[in-house]
Amino acid sequence: MMRTAVVTGGARGLGAATAERLRADGIRVLTMDIAGDVDVQIDVTDQDALAEAAAEIGDVDIVVNSAGIVGPNKPLLATESSEWRRVLDVNVFGTVATMRTFVPGMVERRWGRVVNFASMAGKDGNPNLAIYSASKAAVIALTKSAGKELATTGVLVNAIAPAVFATPMNDDTSPDVLAHITNLIPMKRVGRPEEVAELVAWLTSDAVSFSTGAVYDISGGRATY
Repeated sequence: MMRTAVVTGGARGLGAATAERLRADGIRVLTMDIAGDVDVQIDVTDQDALAEAAAEIGDVDIVVNSAGIVGPNKPLLATESSEWRRVLDVNVFGTVATMRTFVPGMVERRWGRVVNFASMAGKDGNPNLAIYSASKAAVIALTKSAGKELATTGVLVNAIAPAVFATPMNDDTSPDVLAHITNLIPMKRVGRPEEVAELVAWLTSDAVSFSTGAVYDISGGRATY
């Protein structure tokens, strides 16, 4: 039976690499993004639009929540409420919305895989990226909670915490911040998108059966806990 996967943020970067890798495994993959060359153009924060898309797609077995934004690069005390709401809306509620949309069907069929993209920033807290760091910490806690809630349903919910990767998402990150967070990586290099895609392919497969609510670092050795 061919499985179906939904990959949000699938227009570029880690999402696009993940979609390509899953397709190589014979999985029917539908990419979602707010713009770009994707299968479904959608705002992941729009629960109604997600419901409409789900009705058209049919049964979904795998959800990869890659959609996310970095938000402003500035000191915490200079941030504004509107900036917090925008980043949390996409990074946290967008993840919640896709899970509320697609996971009930997985539970009903007693098999499913959800992989949420967190970040090392959500564990360490990057200076001048308080909003992004807080949003990714929320994704980690969300994953742990959902993993426990769904532990006996056949649906596994795990997160990955990448360090810095060579993606368009980092094009807007200031060079000094990029240099700082790259220097924290013991391997002294940024990651490649296909390296993340390989981890996601494993986490969404039958090979994983006794791991849920976990956070998998992919950080070149940066992980501190």
